[in-house]
Amino acid sequence: MTKYRISLPKLIFMALCCDLGIIAKKLIAPAANVVTEFLHIPGGISVSFSLMFILIGAYICNIPFAATLMCVLQCVLALCMGTTGSLGMLAIIGYIVPGIVMDICIFLFSHTRIERTEQIVLVNAIAGVSAAACANMLTFRLISIPLYLYLAVSFTSGILCGILGGILIKRVGHICRFEK
Repeated sequence: MTKYRISLPKLIFMALCCDLGIIAKKLIAPAANVVTEFLHIPGGISVSFSLMFILIGAYICNIPFAATLMCVLQCVLALCMGTTGSLGMLAIIGYIVPGIVMDICIFLFSHTRIERTEQIVLVNAIAGVSAAACANMLTFRLISIPLYLYLAVSFTSGILCGILGGILIKRVGHICRFEK
């Protein structure tokens, strides 16, 4: 069994990824809203972009349940800053569910022969869909074609953000070496 070490630099990097996720979500939200307004669906694009930073922290730090821990921190930060969007206090569920899904996917994919880049893309896409499905169950209550379109946009943006996340993990992973 692999021994995992949680060090202060890893925790700081994970907190930085949480902050970057919230900030980046606010930065791309106007552009993402143009697409989602055109399709008459709720968000989903900026959420996948935000989850990409959680995924980067989870893969680089390599700590069990890192994504869930980071999503809890991101939820607390969002609640404190008042940036929970349409979920309000239900954001607690809306933030934590994708983190749990990411941790489960990371664990399952680590026992397969799927390449790491493809794992990152799939995990981000699945997490984006789980966030969209959770938001739909909690607030939006879409059905039929609008729901499928909402989930498809979340999946597609999850794939695109996962590709970007894979590139960033390769580049940042060489810089961030937490071992002695």
